Amino acid sequence: MYVHLLSEWQSDSKNIIFDVTNSWYKLEKDENINHVFDAESKEYNSNQLQEINDKTFVELKHEFSDCQEEWQPMLYRKAIDTVRHEIEYVQGKQLSKNPDISVYPDIDNLNYDNSEQQSKIKNGYAHFFPICTTKEMTSYDFSIKTDNKDLGFDVYFVSSSIQLENFENSEFNSYTESGCYGQNKQSFSGTCKNVKKDSGLLVIFPDDLKQLTTKVTINLYEN
Repeated sequence: MYVHLLSEWQSDSKNIIFDVTNSWYKLEKDENINHVFDAESKEYNSNQLQEINDKTFVELKHEFSDCQEEWQPMLYRKAIDTVRHEIEYVQGKQLSKNPDISVYPDIDNLNYDNSEQQSKIKNGYAHFFPICTTKEMTSYDFSIKTDNKDLGFDVYFVSSSIQLENFENSEFNSYTESGCYGQNKQSFSGTCKNVKKDSGLLVIFPDDLKQLTTKVTINLYEN
């Protein structure tokens, strides 16, 4: 997913790229689930004008299955990704030996403290990433990292996309158990248990992006 912040944002750089993996388990005998995936129904490769905190941005989804397809690694990338995964594991940048599962170390943003972060994000950019599940209640492992070394992100497991709207009103609720959230991080992994089917990750960045493009890698794995 590519996001371009328009002129009313204070950030020097206006570009954010989200690379999202959402791995989940589909109940094959559930008659309420449509197992036939229609490529024409995909909502991607079209610019959509969005707004948050009275500031606009353009969002381009390169691919989004709307929880109709289970994630599988692309065959042409799998060999390269496996080698990179092994190198990162040796370097300590990756904590999982399984090349199909990414677990990142817990790395704080040391450019400024958490109180300043909480002030910064009040007028920042936020995005909601839904989980995919056929269960009413489930548990998810998740990991997130950014290549932007100038600032930190906040990440929260929240009950639904409504919390994104609540964020715009300067108040939102999240799961408060340990492992369900991280504040002022540059890399983070957690496990959030007993989350509802409409839940997802709320990821927030301050409006203070400086490098040319900020890349954010997000992984969601249903237990």
